[in-house]
Amino acid sequence: MTSEPPAADGRGVSLIDVARLAGVSTQTVSRVTNGSPKVAPGTRDAVLAAMDSLGYRPNSAARALRRGSFRTIGVIVYDLASYGNTRSIDALAEAAAHRGYSIVLNPVRSTSESDISTAFTHLDEKSVDGILVIRDEHIHLENSTQIPSATPVVILDSAAPGDRPAVDADQRGGARQAVEHLLGLGHPTVHMVGGPTTSHSASEREAEWERLLRAAGRDVPPVVRGDWSAASGYEAGRTLAADPTVSAVFSANDQMAVGLLRALHEAGRRVPDDVSVVGFDDIDESGWLWPPLTTVRQRFDESGRVAVLKLFEAIESGRREGSFESVPTELVVRGSTGPYRPRG
Repeated sequence: MTSEPPAADGRGVSLIDVARLAGVSTQTVSRVTNGSPKVAPGTRDAVLAAMDSLGYRPNSAARALRRGSFRTIGVIVYDLASYGNTRSIDALAEAAAHRGYSIVLNPVRSTSESDISTAFTHLDEKSVDGILVIRDEHIHLENSTQIPSATPVVILDSAAPGDRPAVDADQRGGARQAVEHLLGLGHPTVHMVGGPTTSHSASEREAEWERLLRAAGRDVPPVVRGDWSAASGYEAGRTLAADPTVSAVFSANDQMAVGLLRALHEAGRRVPDDVSVVGFDDIDESGWLWPPLTTVRQRFDESGRVAVLKLFEAIESGRREGSFESVPTELVVRGSTGPYRPRG
């Protein structure tokens, strides 16, 4: 390995100073700063102690240029405050740190093609090794020219252009578990509070809901649509509560289910005696609602971890071809669902 030239860190302390204090060669100090395994533990400790004593900080930018790696990944996300995005970012940041990488977050507030392209350009200028896009209905990547051709990119939480790796929860599998659970309890059909029509996740859950009802020979009620918020779930709930034939509802996410539960309560429709409710996501509050919410657990943390590992694989292999990985979902049965009881 070629040793680093003697270099100061900006405060006058050089690699030579560290080597002299530790009683080793400058090449050994260089190996320690580069994370080389070819240094005995005792020697490494002595070098690190010398660095700490002198206040020496290796010139990471210069090392990155020599290696062709900056040990940094960029993350493009629309909504930092959403439950799923927060959980995914926390998991991917932990996985990145475990591999010695840092992350650069690039929130986007506009969904225009030019702004998404600008986000990619901004991260490229930051000299990141790869980019992870947490995609929702606000971020559209149909135009593949937005995506840098030379930079590894992984798309999380949605279907992606076929030429890029992607990771998503098993949306259809989760919806299938929810609907089969309600039908298995004897309900004649299952009504649905759907998410935005622009959302891939909402569309997948809705498509599977409809497919299962048709396959079972059941009526397919009109979707009552919300926008993911509890307020929209409440408005949907008021509509559903007014229909005496409604005995089971699948809500496309837990926040809308929260509003739905309140609307049913206000209308005197008991859950689960009169109406059974299933949500999707398993947010932290789901088990503390009354009644506790039966829901599909979407493992946002696992999706984030898998996505960043997939990005590391693309960075290290240099391959750019598309591949897809689905993260399993799990039905969590709680007190908001029960057997069908015909109205007497």
